[in-house]
Amino acid sequence: MSYTIALNFEDGVSRFITCKAKETVLDAAYRQKINLPMDCSDGVCGTCKGHCEQGAFDMGEDYLEEALSEEEEAEGQVLTCQMVPSSDCVVQVPVASTLCKTQVGEITGQVGCVELLSEDSLELMIDLDEDAELAFLPGQYINIQVPGSEETRSYSFSSRPGDKRASFLIRNVPDGLMSGYLTSTAQPGDPLTLTGPLGSFYLRDVKRPVLMLAGGTGLAPLLSMLKVLEEKDCDQPVHMIYGVSRDDHLVKLDELDAYVQQLPHFSYTTVVADEASEHPHKGYVTHHMDAEILHDGNVDIYLCGPPPMVDAVLKHFREQDIVPASFYYEKFTPNQTSEEAA
Repeated sequence: MSYTIALNFEDGVSRFITCKAKETVLDAAYRQKINLPMDCSDGVCGTCKGHCEQGAFDMGEDYLEEALSEEEEAEGQVLTCQMVPSSDCVVQVPVASTLCKTQVGEITGQVGCVELLSEDSLELMIDLDEDAELAFLPGQYINIQVPGSEETRSYSFSSRPGDKRASFLIRNVPDGLMSGYLTSTAQPGDPLTLTGPLGSFYLRDVKRPVLMLAGGTGLAPLLSMLKVLEEKDCDQPVHMIYGVSRDDHLVKLDELDAYVQQLPHFSYTTVVADEASEHPHKGYVTHHMDAEILHDGNVDIYLCGPPPMVDAVLKHFREQDIVPASFYYEKFTPNQTSEEAA
């Protein structure tokens, strides 16, 4: 028996390792040529301290309180030299990946297909090479090199981790480098190089109601999260508010409708900003956050969209004195992606 351990480094790089039964995370990492911080490997110094965000493990009793206090352990802090997983885990490593003699992973694939979903959004399907191993956490993104250039663009997965065909929702930017390639040049079978995964915006263990806020192609990482929630038989209420500028910018509604049927506690609302729209819900996502879906603050919020939307939601929460149990958000621009969590 073995377990998959996601190591999330301070610089946003994620690396996935396999941990054997009764093997410590530190030993597993070293076996796979990732040099996690350590001085003693005996639970004495505390140099290997990290934070386990998800998963079950045993820390044993062979470590000093000076290395890991009871308070730190209660907060999810771990010593990787003592941590023996009993399930898949996600561990935050408080140093840059380069200091651990590792770096972002690189894989290759080919264009599967490109579909114009609306005037402003495309869907790119990438068929990964047979020997490509691409693990990621639902919500993370990857860099894709634009064929014929040295430039890369960052896109969140809309597909499920482990799928051999990766999918992405991409904003169709006028005169954009990647948009131009996808709409005028791309052919099935074109080789692509991807580096990643990256990002601190990903689905955590669901222990309370969830509110998802999507703006435009910010829908992508939330679709990936829904795919995983479906697999896990989520028993918490999950509500999504999906906002766009115009009626014809709404995409993937068939998929969202399917999740309403497949996830017993999932619901969603679409919102259109265009004042000329006849859509039943007009305005912005902040206009449609009823008290019922905020659960008096006992809610985990995941927000992904363009900077003005993210800023508007943050301002709304401050003005309304809304303090959710946890709040994770990702801002993106046409050429880059950034993540933050609160």
